[in-house]
Amino acid sequence: MRDLNFGLKHLVHEANEGSFGTRAARENILLQAATTLHDLGYRNLKPQGIKPKHVEALVMHWQGKELSAGTIKNRLSHVRWWADKVGKSGVVARNNDHYQVERRVYVTGVSKARELEEGKLDNVTDPYTKMSLRLQEAFGLRREEAIKFSPVYADKGDKISLKASWTKGGKARDIPIRNDEQRRLLEEARLFAGRGAMIPSNKNYIQQLKTYERNTAKAGLDKNHGLRHAYAQRRYEELTGWKSPADGGPARRSLDGDDRDKDNEVRLAISKELGHERISILGVYLG
Repeated sequence: MRDLNFGLKHLVHEANEGSFGTRAARENILLQAATTLHDLGYRNLKPQGIKPKHVEALVMHWQGKELSAGTIKNRLSHVRWWADKVGKSGVVARNNDHYQVERRVYVTGVSKARELEEGKLDNVTDPYTKMSLRLQEAFGLRREEAIKFSPVYADKGDKISLKASWTKGGKARDIPIRNDEQRRLLEEARLFAGRGAMIPSNKNYIQQLKTYERNTAKAGLDKNHGLRHAYAQRRYEELTGWKSPADGGPARRSLDGDDRDKDNEVRLAISKELGHERISILGVYLG
């Protein structure tokens, strides 16, 4: 293992900060950054050697790959954590505008919804990853939630319950089981996983996350946050009776009276199902 990869891995484990999911995400992103820096020509680098030029190189690389502003900001937050831990906090600008990272827009008229394409799903060779993807689509789960999902625990009959240790921010939540298709999928998942999760017995979460990433990238299914967008739009239409603005429905500002009240009520309900606390974030999903 290269010095930087080894050093960053040790740094995350030694600090032992945040939830298990946060530590896993931090390690994963920092190891990716270390590999990127190596590929960009920065060799024999150690964690203590981080400089502004390394941060600039990473941001330019991410922007070149057309990653979203939110993704780049998330990665920068982990690089800031790295710099802080080695006493080099000044090498990373505190304001993302320094790197010309766009401000995140919470209202959009463009749908980012995605459905699982059967042909691409067939190209996923790992059965645990395939089941995780189907759970993401059916219940609007985040990737980590779908990997850690244990049917024997989650299935409560009329709803699924997600453990705090599975979720972003460590907030347990419930999601309703609304149709026969979801019920059949849960029964299939229970038979598949037994008393376990969507992680084979010979792997831990981080190892299965890497398997998931390899399989989805190879199959062309590596942008799966769109499955949550599709879930939110389906739920909005179910609960209101009309499509969301992002899906071709009426603009929110055109609603009045009872319809506007219903829109607010439904957005709050969907926000909770997705594991958010703010209605404003639903603008990204619904327009």
